[in-house]
Amino acid sequence: MTFVTPVLLPAETLTDPDHTLREMSLVRRGLGILGGTFDPPHLGHIAAAKAVFDTLSLERVLLMVANEPWQKVGRRPLSAPEDRLAMTMAAVTAIDGLETSDLEIRRGGPTYTIDSLEELRSANPDTDLFLILGADAAAGLDSWHRSNELPGLATLVIVERDGETRVAVPDGWSTERVTMPRVDISSTELRAFAAKGEPLTPFLPAPVIEEIESRGLYGLGGS
Repeated sequence: MTFVTPVLLPAETLTDPDHTLREMSLVRRGLGILGGTFDPPHLGHIAAAKAVFDTLSLERVLLMVANEPWQKVGRRPLSAPEDRLAMTMAAVTAIDGLETSDLEIRRGGPTYTIDSLEELRSANPDTDLFLILGADAAAGLDSWHRSNELPGLATLVIVERDGETRVAVPDGWSTERVTMPRVDISSTELRAFAAKGEPLTPFLPAPVIEEIESRGLYGLGGS
C-alpha cells in the first residue's frame, strides 16, 4: 500500500480557496470498505463505491464479498462465494480506485464486519478505515455483532441517494455523508429478471452478465 506524505501548502494559497481545494483533492486519505453479498453486484453498488472514492479522495475502495452474510443465511439460497467473488471482480475491472476483496471468503465461516475491520486494522495500522453503508443499513447498526466496538475501528460513511431523508447518525461514530444519484434497482430484482429471461442491461456491466451466463447463475445460461 502506498502512503501519501501530507501536502504542505504555500502561504499564498490561504487567499486562494479554490487553489487550496485543488491541492487537497490530490491527497488520498484512507481505505474504504463496502461489504455485501453482491448476488449479483450491480451499478448501484459501483456508483456508491465510486462516489465515496471520489468525494473523500480515498486511496482505494474495497468491495468486500461476504462469505456467509449473517443477515441472509437461511432466508434464501445464496450463490456460492466463489461465484459472487468472480462477478464482483468482473464488475470493477478497469474502474480506477475500486478493488475486490476476498478477505471474508478466505477467513471462512459466518461474516461479521467487526472481524474484517480488526483484520484490516492489524494489517494497516497507519491507514484510516472508512466503513461504507447505505442509509438503511446505517440505521440498523446497533443490531450488528459487537456493534459497540465498531466506531473505534473506522469512520462511518453513509451513502444517501438524491432526495432521500437523512438517517440519524448512530452514537459514537465519526461520520461522513456522501450523496449519489438514485439507482432504483436491487440484486433481488435482478435475480428475478434473470430467472424470467428478462434483460439485465443497463443495470449490470457486460462482464458481470458474462459471468452469470458462463456459470449458469439465476437460471440464466449454463456451462
